[in-house]
Amino acid sequence: MFLPMFNINYLIYMLPALILSLIAQFYINSRYAHWGQVRNRAGLTGEQVAQRLSERLGMYDLKLKGVQGKLTDHYDPRNNVLSLSRDIAQGPTVASMAITAHELGHAQQDKENYLPMKIRSAMVPAVNIGTSLGWILILIGLLLNLGNLAWLGVFAFSAGAIFSIATLPVELNASKRAKNMLAQSGIIQSEEERKGVSQVLNAAALTYVAAIASSVMQLLYFASLAGGGRRRG
Repeated sequence: MFLPMFNINYLIYMLPALILSLIAQFYINSRYAHWGQVRNRAGLTGEQVAQRLSERLGMYDLKLKGVQGKLTDHYDPRNNVLSLSRDIAQGPTVASMAITAHELGHAQQDKENYLPMKIRSAMVPAVNIGTSLGWILILIGLLLNLGNLAWLGVFAFSAGAIFSIATLPVELNASKRAKNMLAQSGIIQSEEERKGVSQVLNAAALTYVAAIASSVMQLLYFASLAGGGRRRG
């Protein structure tokens, strides 16, 4: 059976995205490792930062809960829950306040019905179906020399790339909100802390850029397969 993911051309297409992903992962891990050891001057843990900022923003119904893992912190708009990993929730560090404020930025987006966030959320069902079904249609189309079916798979698979692209402005906006929250609330008390917050959030943004590169290059690879199949037909 011909499996596109084992084709050498797949590795050629994906190598640049893989290198960027490794760079992004190294950068965020190094920035987190450094600023996760630097105590913020306010002495606030991530949980305390969340409580102070949510009260300041009038998010009295925001719920906090713990989550397992490292850098698994996230905001769930479905039930208005901010989930913080143990190190972030309990650590009075620069990294903790940066990551917590970023997730609160998402909560603020949700409260204000921020359109790009709503669009991204609405895309989730289509993305789940498209990424699961797309490569199967491509494979069947290629095996049976059905060019139209292969291109239908490419179209379905493109939902993942579009979602990755739609995610970046939402994340950048959440980081911008985080910086403003921390500055306006007085939680940031030095230029060093401001620098640390920016480095942590910029490193996180790079991971989303890497995700876009991976999704787009994978899409281009599948498109090249579908195009090649049509020429052979």
